[in-house]
Amino acid sequence: MSAQDARVLEEKPGASVAAPGICPDVSVVIPFRDEEGNAGPLVTETLAALRALGRSFELILVDDGSRDRTREELVRASAGERAACVVRLRKSFGQTAAIAAGIDRSRGRTIVTLDGDGQNDPRDIARLLERLEAGADVVSGWRRGRKDAALTRRLPSWLANKLAQRVSGVRLHDLGCALKAYRREVIAGVRLYGEMHRFLPIYASWQGAEVAEVEVSHRERRAGRSKYGLERTFKVLLDLVVLAFLQRYSTRPIYVFGGFGLVSLFFAFVAGAGAVAMKLAPVRGPGDLGWHKDFVQTPLPLLVVLLGVTGILSILMGLLAEMVMRTYFESQGKPVYVVRDVASGEST
Repeated sequence: MSAQDARVLEEKPGASVAAPGICPDVSVVIPFRDEEGNAGPLVTETLAALRALGRSFELILVDDGSRDRTREELVRASAGERAACVVRLRKSFGQTAAIAAGIDRSRGRTIVTLDGDGQNDPRDIARLLERLEAGADVVSGWRRGRKDAALTRRLPSWLANKLAQRVSGVRLHDLGCALKAYRREVIAGVRLYGEMHRFLPIYASWQGAEVAEVEVSHRERRAGRSKYGLERTFKVLLDLVVLAFLQRYSTRPIYVFGGFGLVSLFFAFVAGAGAVAMKLAPVRGPGDLGWHKDFVQTPLPLLVVLLGVTGILSILMGLLAEMVMRTYFESQGKPVYVVRDVASGEST
């Protein structure tokens, strides 16, 4: 083994021994938090499923600041397997951050994620990879026979998925399923925030990727308890709003802020015209003022000021957002387009 290959193995403990210094075919990323009862069995199952694939692989196990013996169980279960590594975060940053940490460390041509609670079956990885080989860029699992509480888990998830379908136009039944497979080039350079990991298929679809869905099995929890409740649904909905905004207006924020500002200025003009019309309305008699109102007798002048200031500030915020986004794209060297492939004249 060359010195360069040795350095590669030292820097990437999860590299496949069968192909030192070469990117493995599959990188599997699993986040864990307080899952000491599930960590060991899941790692054993996943390694067995990956060996059965007959491909080079790496297994990246991310401990998201667990307060129990999760890390010790991960180290014990992966001992002797040089294609596996355990990444321990300093504190709990959340599932999205843990997945991002694993993806950043991965080197595989294909990236697979699954949950650390043991409810995903690692043997389903083969089904996702088969669908990728059939032409898909992203494959999302669908827990059709989900083994979770109907009221607190399945119903909110169903509502969130329906809303996501309406907002994004991407027809996936189960965005919350952690079992997903991606071609590396599809998510290269993507930064994850909030609960954004579940929306990666939507983001990829918006970038022109082919997204497919495969039914996968779902098992009951063997140990521990779920870390998520109803409050997670509201966070997901807010993240969906952010994602929709970034997709539609990240390169043209003035359309949102400026549009809102123009609408506010229009209504400010309408309110002002109404106030002036009432001021100039004729007085029919001492006891019958009709439509005549002084400015101090109607809230319309105050409404003019409020809407006018709101409109001007919104337009200014839109201009500021335009400057920020243009600075971001130019400083990062990010194009505002995505190229699928290029065919030269010689190859046609």
